[in-house]
Amino acid sequence: MQLNLINLNVTNGVLTLQGLVLCTVFSLLFGFAIAGIYMFKNNYSRSLSVTLVLLPAIVQVIIMLVNGNIGVGIAVAGAFSLVRFRSIPGTAREIAALFFAMAIGFVTGLGYIFFAFVFLLLIGGASLLLTQLSFGDDGSVRYLKIKVPENLDYEGVFDDIFAKYTKSVKLEKVTTADMGSLFELTYTIRLKSSSKAFIDELRCRNGNLNIMLSRNRKGEEL
Repeated sequence: MQLNLINLNVTNGVLTLQGLVLCTVFSLLFGFAIAGIYMFKNNYSRSLSVTLVLLPAIVQVIIMLVNGNIGVGIAVAGAFSLVRFRSIPGTAREIAALFFAMAIGFVTGLGYIFFAFVFLLLIGGASLLLTQLSFGDDGSVRYLKIKVPENLDYEGVFDDIFAKYTKSVKLEKVTTADMGSLFELTYTIRLKSSSKAFIDELRCRNGNLNIMLSRNRKGEEL
């Protein structure tokens, strides 16, 4: 059984247009699948979704055009460096999706369409299963940001409230806000019970200034 499709489309060691187009079409199809897997039950941006569709084809074309050439090592290193294209640091899941897309591009670039399909099924299926099962998600973990007046001694001021409503608490950082007139305290906490009563007591203590309680560090979701 011939698994390497490039060998079916090469004449005298030169890649044909038919081979390039065939592998590019499969790469784009795999890219759509990868983007769909990444978007499943996940917050995502349009730019990253489009990138995941196109990245396998981009990497595949690079690999195919230098296949059998001494420059292939440089091309591989350059392709992996594409993960740095984003100016804003990505999450671990975004980075994993980018490497997944590039790995598919490498495999299709070598002509192993069947292997790329199997790889997509295995890794994509595992990703969907882990997402569906909420693997690694501790529902009690929250990220808390509290603004307090600059004249309030924040050291220990909320200790009794934390003891009442949380299993554990860690002060991550303290920053200034509003031209230095406020402090913003960032905590990682594990809740025992209702978050509403917890927030009500906190806002009574901090003078009803802003409080944010979220499931992630960016504060995108309560």
